[in-house]
Amino acid sequence: MRRMRRIFSAEGRAVIVAMDHGAYFGIQPGLENPLPLIEQVVEGGADAIMTTVGIAQKFAEPLMPTAMILRVDGGATKLGSKAWRGSLINDAETALKLGADGVVVMGFPGSENEDKNLSYLAALSKQCVNWGLPLMGEMLPRGFEGGEDARLPETLALAARVGAELGVDIVKTQYTGSRESFQRVIENCFVPVVVLGGPKSQDDAGTLRTVREAVDAGARGVAMGRNIWGHARVKQMTQAVVAIVHGGVSVEEAMELLRD
Repeated sequence: MRRMRRIFSAEGRAVIVAMDHGAYFGIQPGLENPLPLIEQVVEGGADAIMTTVGIAQKFAEPLMPTAMILRVDGGATKLGSKAWRGSLINDAETALKLGADGVVVMGFPGSENEDKNLSYLAALSKQCVNWGLPLMGEMLPRGFEGGEDARLPETLALAARVGAELGVDIVKTQYTGSRESFQRVIENCFVPVVVLGGPKSQDDAGTLRTVREAVDAGARGVAMGRNIWGHARVKQMTQAVVAIVHGGVSVEEAMELLRD
């Protein structure tokens, strides 16, 4: 599929920078002005930017050098209920009109509203088949609310497999904490898996180690947000992640890019 090749490089890996946080969290430190961040992650070599309709409309030109994955669900914010009550608020056709190479939605197996959530994911999958548009599912067991077993390897593996079975082309999910346990997630999912970055970390080496271990376990790349655009040196952090995902460098070698 041509659009998948735009997201993933020739060797089948991708560095995706997630910049869709504002639609749920509102103002985020570091994301107040998207333009310089877009420019820096593009210069840093990101393969794709994951973003919202508003940013896609207002920053179309600086987004052009990379692939774009559009967030098409929402309608909920952190001011509302703790449980995810979002829905499909845009569609595949609108995404294509905005120049998107793919779309992304949440997938929350085991959450309070899993029936509604997974139903709209499946409905979008049908649209994407009709339009030839790649679909990413952000598959997180029990959603944002989590739970005791929500981030266990076997639960994450279940969520990833549910996404694949419902028709997503790319699964975005959380790293399990070890290469061995994440391999179980990868082995039981027949579509590419990319790892999310999670909350902002002050430990650059730890963030890069997660990327290195996830790729070694079989992940096809990352879909990271705050730990890239929230970094003091956005371009260099992008370059460091790209060096691991595409260049195969060690964590120590990637850290050198942050010191230059």
